[in-house]
Amino acid sequence: MLKAILILPFNVLISIPLLILYFSGFETIEIKNIFLLFLMFMLFVSGLILMIWTMKLFARVGKGSPAPWNPINKLITTGPYAYVRNPMLLGVFLFLGGECLMFQSWALFYYLLFFIGVNLVYFPLSEEKGLYKRYGNEYLEYKRNVPRFLPRLTPYQSTKN
Repeated sequence: MLKAILILPFNVLISIPLLILYFSGFETIEIKNIFLLFLMFMLFVSGLILMIWTMKLFARVGKGSPAPWNPINKLITTGPYAYVRNPMLLGVFLFLGGECLMFQSWALFYYLLFFIGVNLVYFPLSEEKGLYKRYGNEYLEYKRNVPRFLPRLTPYQSTKN
């Protein structure tokens, strides 16, 4: 699990944004707007909570990690997965949004848009096909009832118990 954390989220959330800031000529700025500070804090905290929660579910329920070399062996439909199909990635989007506000960087904002765009293409073309192969009709039912990134209002209840 540590390998998956170091390679995937660490690079997406820390290494790449630091490189973008370094090469975009970033200068430290002071955020004086209390609303922006609050929004930044909420994005960081909610993103971090979602990422940690999903990592714990991957390890405890799915007996795996988000890394392709250690996939989960059980479809997770509880916790945040009852509301959205990819809460881990939603957490990453929120955290990156917090970084955009914290550094007030257009370069980071463009990176966030690029990252969202890549995932909007990757998930339907690759990830979801793999999930269907592993979990079959159980995944299709889940996919029909739970949105990919925008959470539903009520939790999904699987018909398979």
